[in-house]
Amino acid sequence: MTEILYAKNYVNKKSHELIEKVKKLKSKPIISTIRVGDDYGSLAYEKGIKKTAEELGVEVDSNEFAKDVSQDEVIERIKKLNEDEKIGGILIFRPLPENFDEDIISLALEPKKDVDCMHPLNRARVYSGDLSGFTPLAPKAAHELLKFYGYELEGKDTVIINHSNVVGKPLAMFLLKDLATVTICHLGTVDLKKHTKNAEIIFTAMGRAETLDESYFNKDAIVIDIGTSKNKDGKYRGDLDEKSVNGKIKAYSPVPGGIGNITNLLLIENVIKFYEA
Repeated sequence: MTEILYAKNYVNKKSHELIEKVKKLKSKPIISTIRVGDDYGSLAYEKGIKKTAEELGVEVDSNEFAKDVSQDEVIERIKKLNEDEKIGGILIFRPLPENFDEDIISLALEPKKDVDCMHPLNRARVYSGDLSGFTPLAPKAAHELLKFYGYELEGKDTVIINHSNVVGKPLAMFLLKDLATVTICHLGTVDLKKHTKNAEIIFTAMGRAETLDESYFNKDAIVIDIGTSKNKDGKYRGDLDEKSVNGKIKAYSPVPGGIGNITNLLLIENVIKFYEA
């Protein structure tokens, strides 16, 4: 029987812990968000963050800009938020307009308020193997969910289907720290099934809905699904064809109901840590 790794129990436990931490703080935590334009994904993400923050007792300071705003104006706002001691974290929604230079925007952030790990100093810490500070949220959520269900990584053959700076590369650092053997697959991988069928734990973030069916895995495979995209029916689903693999593999995390439910909690946790320092 396939175990479905729902995030609900993790979320309930983590939420309770964070609510208790907020109660002990001297001031109410505040996260500032910056959104340029009305990208659908950003709006949905913003809505989720506000809901999570409210449940945990954290205030959201929303900074919204029209799509034609200048980059300099956004940078000026970032600098003001950097200097505001009441603000414990700054989140910049992406994608940014095409005429913006994301590298310049990330450099404008105060590293200690960079809760989404955009600043190169925070990224460098992650890639050097130091995971004690800010890390990209999706990889951390995937790692946390796996550990919550008691699955160990040491000595395991793992595959990551993604090599981006926000998922694949930082996730590899989490796995290596736990002494897993890591293979990273990407667009240049010639035979994906060759790697996934021999792996014990697979992390996928392709963004290709319901692509991976039972033919990609062995019966003992554990799949953590980080991908989210629309399927042929227009519904948001993960990379995994859940109907195909159910009963054919050891375990998987669902979409929705899995990794996405955890990332907002980890984001707010980063904000709370600012006030505990």
